[in-house]
Amino acid sequence: MHQVRVTRKGADRVRSGHPWIFASDIEDRGEAEGGETVQVLDPRGQPLGVAHYSAASQIALRMLSRDPREPDREFYRRRLARAIEHRRRLVTDSEACRLVFSEGDLLPALIVDRYGDYLVLQTLNQGMERIKPLLVELLMELASPRGILERNDAAVRQKEQLPLTVSTLAGEVPERVWYRMHGLRFQADLVRGQKTGAYLDQRENYLAAESYARGRALDCFTATGGFALHLARRCESVEAVDTSDLALELAEAARKENGLENVQFRKADVFEVLSSYVLAGRRFSIIVLDPPAFARSRAGLEGAARGYKDINLRALKLLEPGGILVTCSCSQHVSEAMLLEIIAEAALDAGRVVRVLERRTQSRDHPILLTVPETHYLKCLILEAL
Repeated sequence: MHQVRVTRKGADRVRSGHPWIFASDIEDRGEAEGGETVQVLDPRGQPLGVAHYSAASQIALRMLSRDPREPDREFYRRRLARAIEHRRRLVTDSEACRLVFSEGDLLPALIVDRYGDYLVLQTLNQGMERIKPLLVELLMELASPRGILERNDAAVRQKEQLPLTVSTLAGEVPERVWYRMHGLRFQADLVRGQKTGAYLDQRENYLAAESYARGRALDCFTATGGFALHLARRCESVEAVDTSDLALELAEAARKENGLENVQFRKADVFEVLSSYVLAGRRFSIIVLDPPAFARSRAGLEGAARGYKDINLRALKLLEPGGILVTCSCSQHVSEAMLLEIIAEAALDAGRVVRVLERRTQSRDHPILLTVPETHYLKCLILEAL
């Protein structure tokens, strides 16, 4: 292995439990090249462990282990096996889940999702890209899928100067796959769908929202209908809104597959729908807000805050007394405390008293590391408007 020496600041960051070292904290990269596994040294030359080195990204080093020895095949096999076994213990009543959650499973920049008999893989930095053949070999051995697809079309790969590509890496993988979740059937488009085909991080929140469902429901930013179809099992009617033709096509297919007649999917702008419903004096028993990330960076926080306040303010105006608001943020830069403050302001402006029923986060197959705040990105609040 080549050695990379880092500054005191970089070394302190590793010792505090965070696996990232930024390019500005590289003191001497020696002969290291992008994608290599390197030994990381502190300013005094003492080993901090091993990491994947990126020659392009601002995140120059992603620590793999505090052990200074070079990771071998057994190292990666052990890490993958632990991640897969963790899901076998935690995930029940679902044929779809996240098998590997990057830093949350001590495999930085690696994502692996399971949809029934198929796996979808993302290698999001130069290091994981270089060992991709090994990862595929091990996943075939450990998880026994019928096929593995790479969805390496995520924009973050451009920061690593990696090409955007979608291709089958092993076996055969159909474009669309049906999978069962909580007694419902859903369809994922593995080739063109959002993320790796569907949103899996809300899986446990679907059931939580369903437990409060009644009367008339409005599901905003419905995507492939996860919340909507769960709510439909207990509500009189469900209106579900999104702007994606593909997502709504998949949601409608799932509605028919499950024989649910009380759900209407609609293509429309959520902001416009909420505004028009407020003017029309509509009322709902439960509303779900699950928007895409409004803040992609800290620079976008101010605009994101306005967006979150806007949709929550309008939703609160639409809720009947005692109505339930399930409101989410997947913006990593928006903390739960910030989201609660935004909704409190919206509640005051709407003239509603709001009670917090549940404070939730991403499903447990997206594990959160205490010393890596980036692994905690999804906030889900269940509120009652009195």
